[in-house]
Amino acid sequence: MAVRQVNQFILHDELWWDSEFSCGSCGTYLCEHAGPGPAPDDVRETLLAAHGSVRLRLVGSVPSLVPALKVFREVSAASLSRARELVGELSRDGLVGTLSEMEFLKARLQTRGVPVDVDR
Repeated sequence: MAVRQVNQFILHDELWWDSEFSCGSCGTYLCEHAGPGPAPDDVRETLLAAHGSVRLRLVGSVPSLVPALKVFREVSAASLSRARELVGELSRDGLVGTLSEMEFLKARLQTRGVPVDVDR
């Protein structure tokens, strides 16, 4: 029986993911992929199913949301309109994702002075 293990983590100030297969019977081990960037949907869904989602929320007032816009444009190459949508979600109910995704955004936003925290 083959086992697939997926991971998502922060390395060198980047969001990374990897996927590995192993077989205890024959000893085969295979790294499907490892590298920076957003995880594919199947990896992300597996992580969410196994560990649940977390929410990134604003925890204080901010005089300007321009720093948050810059973060979303930098980390996801989002268009200005998409970055505005993400900032709107952050300002209302918060953003939902994997723990690694939200911790990555949290660090980037806090560096720009945006007061956020992760609800687990």
